Amino acid sequence: MHADGRVLGTHHGVIHYTIGQRRGLGIGGLADPLYVVRLDVDSKRVIVGPKDMLSTRTIPVREINWLGDEPFDSRPEWQLSVRVRSTRPPREAIVRPLSATEAEVELLTPEEGVSPGQACVFYAPDGLRVFGGGWIWRGA
Repeated sequence: MHADGRVLGTHHGVIHYTIGQRRGLGIGGLADPLYVVRLDVDSKRVIVGPKDMLSTRTIPVREINWLGDEPFDSRPEWQLSVRVRSTRPPREAIVRPLSATEAEVELLTPEEGVSPGQACVFYAPDGLRVFGGGWIWRGA
């Protein structure tokens, strides 16, 4: 299904697709390339759209394991570096604790292909120390 609501075809199970995927969608022949921008498991839909829909700045993270010297939720925000894609370098971010185990991560530079179920690792701003991490989830 296109992000604008148009049905473009059928698929063989949501499990066979990943956020950011472009090839193997079975919907060739369209004017502009389309990418998987969201997977809706409950309604069994693979949502596709243009590449600019892949960019994310706000990421909900839960099940956080914090290794810092102060309690995670002792500050309203932390200026850290975070890695949400294992093949890309950490990016500057503001991490806002919602509790001792949940946070909202605001990337200063958008990242493409962020998906629920991926890890989000927190680093010191210089990247030399791991402060912890958690799991990206769908959010509210």
